[in-house]
Amino acid sequence: MITSTFLNPVVDVSRIRSEIQALQPQLVAWRRGLHQRPELGFCEHLTAEFIAQKLTEWGIEYQTGVAQTGIVATIAGEQPGPVLAIRADMDALPIQEANQVPYKSQHDGKMHACGHDGHVTIALGTAYYLSQHRDFCGTAKIIFQPAEEGPGGAKPMIEAGVLKNPDVDAIVGLHLWNQLPLGTVGVRSGALMAAVETFHCTILGKGGHGAIPQQTIDSIVVGSQVVNALQTIVARNIDPIESAVVTVGEFHAGTALNVIANTARLSGTVRYFSPNYANYFSQRIEQIIAGVCQCHGAKFELDYQPLYPPVINDGAIADLVRSVAETVVESPLGVVPNCQTMGGEDMSFFLQEVPGCYFFLGSANSAKGLDFPHHHPRFDFDETALGMGVEIFVRCVEKFCRA
Repeated sequence: MITSTFLNPVVDVSRIRSEIQALQPQLVAWRRGLHQRPELGFCEHLTAEFIAQKLTEWGIEYQTGVAQTGIVATIAGEQPGPVLAIRADMDALPIQEANQVPYKSQHDGKMHACGHDGHVTIALGTAYYLSQHRDFCGTAKIIFQPAEEGPGGAKPMIEAGVLKNPDVDAIVGLHLWNQLPLGTVGVRSGALMAAVETFHCTILGKGGHGAIPQQTIDSIVVGSQVVNALQTIVARNIDPIESAVVTVGEFHAGTALNVIANTARLSGTVRYFSPNYANYFSQRIEQIIAGVCQCHGAKFELDYQPLYPPVINDGAIADLVRSVAETVVESPLGVVPNCQTMGGEDMSFFLQEVPGCYFFLGSANSAKGLDFPHHHPRFDFDETALGMGVEIFVRCVEKFCRA
């Protein structure tokens, strides 16, 4: 059983900080090299090759080819003890970079627009430091995960056994976060990020001439009523104390202004925090679509896909991360508990298996123009956050893995 009794071990703060600060130029160089060579999910071959090269150079035991392109590094301390895993995602996005910087993406149509190049760098920095300072009791297992942006690499890695051999007792991970300024950390117990589910629906009507509607079943009219009706789920079916979102982001229908469309295609996403709604939205959405279609004599085809469950942090591990963050960050804002987002993350699958904490590391610097949102063609972050991330991870290991 994991408790909060590990919150006050003796940690050599000055040694950790000074050595990580000395590593900062190297962290920047690694991150920029990774940024120049972005790769999409399950295609992170160059990224994995770079990681393996560094781990070999430092004499760290590791396994490659986990869930295709994933890597797992294992760093044992001088004495036996608990196992803490650190997770970093590796993949980029299909976005054309608009930044004009020396380290701009060299892969056309691909970009690290979500900070995963920074995540890999922070994990590598942590691995390097721990390999040089094995004076902790236990084991650090560092998981370099592919395909977070899709279709999801966490679940295949778990199925491949990354939480076994040695068995992981707890896990931590971070996300560089441009919604928080540099020098802040977002940590909270419980739900941090939302479940992600998607749906694609085709309304099957009966096309015809726009001047003779009585001979048709107008799929656009039916689809429009479906869109409106879906909004009642959150407004009238979900507890107002809970948070949820149903968004229809695509509506495609019609080929000419005087032709009633035979079909209409709708696609959208569902987000929620409470695991209690795991099967609710799929059923309710199908009920609503079926009801609207029946009223108009239309038919429908529905493809509903639950992608990621909500990211739920363990209270004790969140306390550990919070206690570390309070000593690392030096801005007046410090640790920010109100940091929930309806964004999703497949770190959630790891947190379903073992206690853990996923947290946000503030990385925005508006004075330098480094505050564009995630997935924007001009996304970039203040690289000072890299050293901060390494320090937080290292201190988490030394607090969790102790005698």
